[in-house]
Amino acid sequence: MFSALRRAALVAALGVCFSSQAWAASSTLKPGAMASQHARYLATVFPGRMTGSPAEMLAADYVNQQFSRMDYQSDIRELDIHYPYRHAARQVDWQHVKGHMVIAGKKAASPYQIIVMAHLDTFAPQNDSDTRNNLGGLTYQGLDDNAAGVGVMLELAERLRDVPTDYTVRFIASSGEEEGRFGSINYVEKMSARDRVNTLLVINLDNLIVGDKLYFNSGKSTPAAVVKLTRDRALAIAAHKGIRATTSPGLNAKYPKGTGCCNDAESFDQYGVPVLTVEATNWSLGKHDGYQQVARSKAFPDGNAWHNPKLDNIAHIDSALPGRVEKRSRDVVNVLLPLITELAQSKRQ
Repeated sequence: MFSALRRAALVAALGVCFSSQAWAASSTLKPGAMASQHARYLATVFPGRMTGSPAEMLAADYVNQQFSRMDYQSDIRELDIHYPYRHAARQVDWQHVKGHMVIAGKKAASPYQIIVMAHLDTFAPQNDSDTRNNLGGLTYQGLDDNAAGVGVMLELAERLRDVPTDYTVRFIASSGEEEGRFGSINYVEKMSARDRVNTLLVINLDNLIVGDKLYFNSGKSTPAAVVKLTRDRALAIAAHKGIRATTSPGLNAKYPKGTGCCNDAESFDQYGVPVLTVEATNWSLGKHDGYQQVARSKAFPDGNAWHNPKLDNIAHIDSALPGRVEKRSRDVVNVLLPLITELAQSKRQ
């Protein structure tokens, strides 16, 4: 099955650990349980995971330890990141920080690979307006953006660790996403042209909790054959399992139907690498650009929780959306686990 995806890709290209005992019986845990526990842990223990901060460094170490515990080959890559802080008086202060991203994998004999990624960093104020409005910062837990995405990635890694695969499955916890996708850009630019051709799919997990609807979107450059085997297949799996999921409706001319935007997947999409983005928002609201996650309400006055420490935290989300963290984590795992398994084992089918 995935041989068609490989052909299409080729054409287009022309901290502290959980105890080992806790996860030893991972097969007995319900889907999503590990993901939600990891997400809550990251949000609680490492708030303010701004790129270059001690919390970001410790969070990267925690994720690295988890992959190593699962017997994946895992390393931390340091990034030199420079981004501007813009003052109201038009003065610009350049911020120079060292970010940390985690790269892990299970090598297969084939040169082809599938990448699953999620950014571990949280928003850092980048201008005086951000600071005045208390966006991001040291107290920001970032449960939705993006501890939950990292949690799902770690559960997928746990459940795939003993699954024989024909293709390499690689996991990336990127950093610098909030300042301009620095981690994902660094990764894709360090890839050789052959490595890009051999990357059959990049699955990006971001903002999985608050949004009204769960979306599976492709990249603008993803070939139709790959879309059918990835995005459309994910939606079919969701429908079979009774999970409500959809794809972007294309109500904004900038974002064609079925495509996403504004996340780490764009870095790969720009190089023609096929992508599948998983997010929760509401593309039918606001400017139809995915930025308004929900209808405006007392719980979410602006229709979103973006970068707001008072809204994107465990206590508020559990109160406003009870059970949502566990349900969304379960839904995403229940779709992506069989999808990745069948794609990575396609040569056997």
